[in-house]
Amino acid sequence: MKRRDFLKISAVSIGGTLTLTTMPSTLFAQTSTRLKYDSYVTEHASPSVLDRWFLEELEKRTNGAVEIDYYWAQSLNKAGAHLDAIKHGISEISLISPGYYQSDLPVTRGLEWYYKMDRADALLKVCRDVYQRYEPLREEWETRHKSKVLYWTNWYYCPLITRDPIHSIEDLKGKRIRGYGVGTDVVESLGGRAIPMAAPEVYSALERGVLDGAYGFDFITAISYALHEAAPYITEIGAGPHGPSATVIGIDVWNQLPDDVKQVMQELADEIYQGKYREIYSGIAEDRVRKAMAEGAQFSKWDDEQIDRARHLVQPEQVNNWVNNVASGAGIDGEEMQGIINEAIERHDGTGELKTPYEIYQDIS
Repeated sequence: MKRRDFLKISAVSIGGTLTLTTMPSTLFAQTSTRLKYDSYVTEHASPSVLDRWFLEELEKRTNGAVEIDYYWAQSLNKAGAHLDAIKHGISEISLISPGYYQSDLPVTRGLEWYYKMDRADALLKVCRDVYQRYEPLREEWETRHKSKVLYWTNWYYCPLITRDPIHSIEDLKGKRIRGYGVGTDVVESLGGRAIPMAAPEVYSALERGVLDGAYGFDFITAISYALHEAAPYITEIGAGPHGPSATVIGIDVWNQLPDDVKQVMQELADEIYQGKYREIYSGIAEDRVRKAMAEGAQFSKWDDEQIDRARHLVQPEQVNNWVNNVASGAGIDGEEMQGIINEAIERHDGTGELKTPYEIYQDIS
């Protein structure tokens, strides 16, 4: 992107409030806007790699008009506190995963489901389109929580990870599977026993046989947690992309930024949607597949008959539960939102190209 003459601004963070002051262009090199980026995950998590790319490019393309202070792994706010931290100006930019905010983000939860689409790089565009078209979704973020979505992301794909081979729905029946978020619906709909458990405890529970498997970890995180060492069978069950999330900025902070800085942010978000997400995740996923293979993991995929059976066991019941029990309670038209979602899926899912772990395994083998 060509260099621009940005408005020069200085920023002072006092008591959690960001103050922006326009400065003469001759002072630009000596002053900048400092923004706190606050994440509940480590800097090595896959969404973190994407966020770091965005923020580093933001610094470069604004010629230092914006500078970022990084707070990884709950070093500034604990998991589940980041949405309020943005709202109250404790931090300025954050990764928000709706699974931690069940009661705070009822509309956004309408974007959480399995067995509705195939490609993770298409899910970003679906979420973007729904955010643009469905006003109650924007209001939930921008009015209720004073947060503007810079871009949507997600947690790649979520395979079933087990101690023993699971070739079919029948094999899964009665198995004790750690479930998380809407992944719990999948486990229970397919006949497993969903066991709630904090992520750091899962490896030990698998190793000791307290759990038979885990569902709800994206593949990249699962390998980072070394779950394949205790549960070496990694099975693609055809559920599609996993865990839509958003990287957000405080709406008041956004409104005070110069237009040229906003434009850079928008251009970077567009690049994410146009292929940067796919590029970053493809590289990380291939690295993790190779690591898992070298350490004895076994990759497989259910056949089409099993996947079709699973889809009909999970959907449309999962979406209907949200429409009838969550959307209605929030006073929104859930059917209208799901109609917009379905249109966006039809528009984008066929354009997705990001391969699943099993597809990468096939390419390597």
